Order: sequence, then structure tokens, then C-alpha cells
Amino acid sequence: MCGIAGIITQNPEPHIERMLKKVEHRGRDDEGIWTSDPIDQHSRRVCLGHRRLAIIDPSPAGHEPMLSHNGRYVLTFNGEIYNYRELREQLRTKGHEFRTGTDAEVLLASIVEWGWDAMDHLNGMFAFAVWDNQERTLTLARDHVGIKPLYYVFVPGNAAAPPSFAFGSEIKTILATRLIKPALNPEALHQFLTFLWSPDPNTLFESIKTVPPAHLLHFKNDELKLHQWWDVSFTHIEEGRNEAWWRERTLETLDKVVRMEMVSDVPLGSFLSGGIDSSGITALMQRHVNGQRISTYTVGIESQDLRYDIIPDDVRWARRVNEQLQTDYHEIMLQPSVAELLPKLVYHMEEPPIDMAIPSYLISRAARETLTVMLSGMGGDEVFAGYPRQMAMKIASAFDPVPQLLRRPLMQTVAGALPGGLPGRLTAPLRNAKKFARSAALGFEDRYLGYGTYFTDEMKRRLYSDEWRARTGDYDAYAMHRAYFARVSEAAPLNRLLYVDLKTFLPCLNLMTTDKTSMAANLEVRVPFLNREMVEMAARMPPRLKLRGLKRKYILKKAFEGVLPHDVIWRKKAGFGAPIRSWLRGPLKPLILDLLGEDVVKRRGLFRPKEVKRVIDANFSGREDYNLQVFQLLGLELWHRTFLDSTVD
Repeated sequence: MCGIAGIITQNPEPHIERMLKKVEHRGRDDEGIWTSDPIDQHSRRVCLGHRRLAIIDPSPAGHEPMLSHNGRYVLTFNGEIYNYRELREQLRTKGHEFRTGTDAEVLLASIVEWGWDAMDHLNGMFAFAVWDNQERTLTLARDHVGIKPLYYVFVPGNAAAPPSFAFGSEIKTILATRLIKPALNPEALHQFLTFLWSPDPNTLFESIKTVPPAHLLHFKNDELKLHQWWDVSFTHIEEGRNEAWWRERTLETLDKVVRMEMVSDVPLGSFLSGGIDSSGITALMQRHVNGQRISTYTVGIESQDLRYDIIPDDVRWARRVNEQLQTDYHEIMLQPSVAELLPKLVYHMEEPPIDMAIPSYLISRAARETLTVMLSGMGGDEVFAGYPRQMAMKIASAFDPVPQLLRRPLMQTVAGALPGGLPGRLTAPLRNAKKFARSAALGFEDRYLGYGTYFTDEMKRRLYSDEWRARTGDYDAYAMHRAYFARVSEAAPLNRLLYVDLKTFLPCLNLMTTDKTSMAANLEVRVPFLNREMVEMAARMPPRLKLRGLKRKYILKKAFEGVLPHDVIWRKKAGFGAPIRSWLRGPLKPLILDLLGEDVVKRRGLFRPKEVKRVIDANFSGREDYNLQVFQLLGLELWHRTFLDSTVD
């Protein structure tokens, strides 16, 4: 796991040094820079940079950027190719020789042998860049579901300078080039307020984009060409298999990919929440360590921080799993200085963080004291339908026979009859019940989008200042989601939901948060549920085995019967989050009053101060549950101060 960066411009060396400094935390074992000869009449050169966290073959032989044996390709690589050993043997039969034990060298040889068809051979998590000396082309590549991030910017030329192009594992690398002045992207802001994040390829920074998951981006002759190299398919559902066969296949495939993702020349362990996803991963890891104990890390929440949240006691369940598995168990209770930690997280995440970023960073920091690699249960909900909103869609479908002219006023009446976000542990359930009632009156796609909405379009219109209401008036925050829904219009309803989440919510929020918070601690996190083999196997499974009645992740739970304790398997789902409601009323309240006060909001110019005050007051009084929205606005102001109000050098 590493940090990568690169630039095509005149005199690139000073740029690349600043760029690599910004991702030093991602790889502290080595640094490398490769610079080409001039590539055109403008004397532009290609400069690739690499910060290394050595995982496979940590010897100096793995130094990057790395040149292919034939001298044609130059690679800077972030990630892991899990099947590199099999590929290396296959390539040896074709005449390739290897000087190192690294997966990077295997990746280069694969490109030499198969060109960009090599992508079809890869199973891993990665973001990498390859310069082709023969074709004078720079290609950026990102893994199948976007586990590793990759950003880029293209700066058109002018009379004073030719065009420039820059990329990196983090946005800070691009800002460090000073090719652009950081500015807020209006469309991304509109999306961020809706979802807590913005869909690929947007970022909150104008002009800076992501390479979407499963895509190649080719840059040649100052032109960009985007090519999708993979997509999950729901067109080959295997209906002829019985439940017992799918149970066995699920456990067999997960065991295979866990073993595959345990490849490492440095110490590794697992996160353990006590839920089925992380507990199952840990149990399968235990099978492959020859009697040794897997190191596990669990995060808990102090009881005084649970006054306003219904967050199940994960620590109790993690202890229960550990009793059976006998791991090398580490337990961390959340006691952060939240007001001091939040600005640091904004810097590392390069966007306003969500609540899960805080425990994710703290547990990663603790794990890094003894380990370099951790396996996580993330992705189980996206692959096997584990989210409450997926179950809510099934429940709401019971109202579909009611004509919409009757359904809409009926559900609006139900929503209006529910009380507001009363202070206390009923805050979140009441908010979810009101959101369910309002969205149940809508059509299929709008209903699902409603469940994932925080600031509705009407709320945003009230929130924006006159200037920003005009600037965002033509944007549809849901356009990308609707496009993904259209791609799988013929799939089963549940699979359509899983597809949209796999393309939006998963890479843009969950995976991005995990990558940024773990790499801030110089820790690599792997996600076996999102292994390419696992995703493709689950896509062929009949959807009724994922959501059976109201039992979420049904087949996964059945597969782990006999492996994990019964009460762990069938326990109520607990999301990985933080007691944000308690923190907003405690350590973060002075920060809210300071950074979201009337004068500050007015100077910023994005929002109407009276509406911001109304949202804050309604939240603290208990009239509404606007906790996540208030946290959004606080994070957005911190983001402005970190990246737009001052130069990040």
C-alpha cells in the first residue's frame, strides 16, 4: 500500500517533490521519482513519484517507480494484486523473468504480455499509473469497485504555458502543484448536501476529478479518453441451485478470498466488531495461521456517550466471538478529543467527514502500533443486502397496490403524525420512521433515493443564499443514481439497489473513508467481501437468498451457522458509527456556535444565516433530528478553512 503521484508539465521535478511530501503518511518505507526525457516541442516531461509502504517483498528490490524489462513501461502502483503468484507462474511459461518477489513487477509483465487486456487477469485492490514510452501515453487505472482512490486534473494551456496534467492518491498532491487555485465545485456541493458525499467523478474541488472505479483513463496528445474495463452483471442468475448449494458456495468462496487476501510479508490482523461480517472474516483467517492467534481490534463507546443514540454494545458481542476464536484481542474505548481531532480528519479526508471516520481513524491508529495490514468486514452489506433501507424498500412495496393519489396523502399523514426528534435514545428511530413514511409514497427509484437523502431539494432551496441558489438551480443531485438505475433496468428490484450502491455509496463514502482514515495511520486495510471473485459469485445468486422475508444477508448467516455462535449470527445489525448526537451536545457544541454563527455564515456566503440557525435550534430543541445535517455544515466550514481559505503547502 502506497501513495502515488505524477505530473506532465515543464520542469516537473519541484512539483513532484511537493506532491510526494503530501502522501508521505501513506508510505514511510521508501520514496522514488522517475523523470522522462522531453516528450514534445514544449519540453514537457513526465514525472512519476512513489511513497512505499512495503507489504510484499519489502526489500529494496521493490523500489518504484519501476521499469518493465523491455524498457517500454514505467509504473507507479498503489495496492495489492492478490493473484500475483499465479500470474507470475503463468507469465514465466510465456518467457518472462522476474528480479523481485513483488506484485508490481508481475503487473508490469502482465501489461507487456497482454496490453490493457491485462486488467481482466487482475484480482486485487489498486490504483496505478503507467507511462508508455512507445505510445507517449499516460494511463491511470482503478480497481473494480474503487477500493483505492485516484484523482486527476487537466489544466488547458494558454499563451504562457502548454497544457499540464497531474494525478495522485490524494487531492493534496494535486493542490501541491499549484497548477490550479482550489475552489468549490457547485454541483458537488449540491450532491454533498443531499447524500453526505458526492458521486464519482465529482469532488468538492472544482476541476479535480476521480478516476471512476473499474475504469482506465488514457492521456495522450492532451486528450482524455475514459474506458470501463469491468462491470458486475446480474444477467446470469443461477436459479437451478438449492439453498444448501449456495450456503456451501458462499462459505467456500469467502474462505478462498480471505486466504488470498492474507498474502503479506508483514504482520496482519483483523477488525472485530462482533457483527457477522467482521466475525466471519476473523474466523476464516484463523483457519489459515497454523495454530497462531489472529490479532483483532475492537472499538467500543462509553455509556455516557449513548444517551442520545441507540448503538448496540459491539464490545459485548466482540468479546463473545473472541471467547470462541481465542484471538489476540485488543479493545479500545472511544474517548477522543473530538473538537481537536475533527480538523485533522478534514485534512486527511479532503472533504467533510462522516461520523464513522472518527472511530475508523482511532482504531487504525491503535492497530498500526503492532500491525501493518488489517482485514475488514466492509462490503458484506453491499454484496449480500444488509442495510435497513433495502429491507425498508421491501416493506414499502406492500403499499404499491394503493393508487399513488391515495398513497401519497396517506403516507404524508403518517409522517406528520410522528413526533420530532425528541432528545434521547428515540431520536434516530423517529427520524428513520418519518423518512420511511415520506419516501414510501414515492415510486421505486425516488423511494430509495429518499432513504439516502439528508437535505432535500426543498431544504436546500431554503438553505442556500440567493447567489448559491442561482448557481445550483440547474443541478439534479440524483442524476448519476438515475443513470445507474437505468443500466440495470431489467434486473430484479433488489439487485438494482445493490448495483446503485456498489457504484455510488460504497466507493464514494465507505471505501473512501476507510482508505483515508487508515492510510492517515499508515495502515493497509483489505476487504475480502469486495474481492472480485466474491462480488461476481454473489451477483449470480438469486436475490431471494440475500433478503429472505425480512432477514437481511440471509444466505451469509446460514453459511456461518456452525462456524460462529448462533446469537452472533442472528443478532440485530449494528452500524459502524459514533455517538454523534452526544458529541454535538457536548464537546462539539462550542465549535458549532463559533463556526456556524450568523456572522461566519454570512461571510462565507453559501447559506442563509437564519436558516442555518433554524436547523441548529430545531436539532438541539428536539423538534427535529438534524444531527447529521449539523455535523455536515460544521465539517463543510472546516473544509473551507483548511483548503480554500489558506494554501495547503
